[in-house]
Amino acid sequence: MRDLFLRLLRELRTLMPAPVKLKIGTRGSPLALWQARHVAGLLAARGSECELVIIRTKGDKILDVPLAKVGGKGLFVKEIEEALADGRVDLAVHSMKDVPAELLEGMIIGAVPERGDPSDVLVCREASGLSDLPQGARVGTSSLRRRAQLLALRPDLDIRDIRGNLDTRLNKLETQGLDAVVLAAAGMRRLGLADRITQVLPPEVMLPAAGQGALGVEIRANDPVTGPLVESLNDPLARITVTAERAFLLRMEGSCQIPVAAQATLSGGVLSLTGLVADLTGAPIVKATATAPPERAEALGLELADRLLARGGREILDRILACNP
Repeated sequence: MRDLFLRLLRELRTLMPAPVKLKIGTRGSPLALWQARHVAGLLAARGSECELVIIRTKGDKILDVPLAKVGGKGLFVKEIEEALADGRVDLAVHSMKDVPAELLEGMIIGAVPERGDPSDVLVCREASGLSDLPQGARVGTSSLRRRAQLLALRPDLDIRDIRGNLDTRLNKLETQGLDAVVLAAAGMRRLGLADRITQVLPPEVMLPAAGQGALGVEIRANDPVTGPLVESLNDPLARITVTAERAFLLRMEGSCQIPVAAQATLSGGVLSLTGLVADLTGAPIVKATATAPPERAEALGLELADRLLARGGREILDRILACNP
């Protein structure tokens, strides 16, 4: 009887489909690896085996030049997209704030998992927060969006460009004599560094980048195997808010060369989106909020961008782009 049971069990196993093994393209930074492993874990819980494939991007290779001068869109994405396009990987995991508004042809964002905190945070060497920083304090950030909003509030600040992984930028507080650095809350929390946060900057003070705190799982369009597996990772709330923010970014021609920010929230069945575009010096700054039903997320982003462009945003963009052709 036991032999019969074992034979039936072996036959049953041969009829069961083998688990799908997926190759995940990712950058090699500690944060990128955390994010890729997180997605791998979600897929493993759904029966898929995953292998991480580390790919160096242009943004990883060029660390001695400010982001705005390196080349614009796709600095941390392009090489990974190319690996996805030619089949070296089956999917890619990105920080959504790094993903260009327009993807490589034939690619889609197959899933946006549950979103982390979209806020920016201030990590200070001695001060208790932004208002406590001394006159002329040296603040490190590689983001023109953060620079512009800081200068709008504190024109006296001495903004210093810093590049590198999260740990590297934290270390520069000491090695470069900075008084503070501005970083993303989600990255700090994911790497277990929440205790280093001095102040969480509310959106009224520092509106985050479109997609900040969210992960994007990029796949080839119409992939019959990967598509259905990845789709199960979607978080409806994250997908809706990121869709609105990225539509705004697309219309605003957003890249790391332009201070553009957007944050969407969903409450009581109403989707609210706040967006801004600013001059590099923080003045002028054009900001507005609009609402719509969640099913109009993309339209809301486009309409809000059009409103800001008509209110002076177009002049700001033209001026910046003329200086950075």
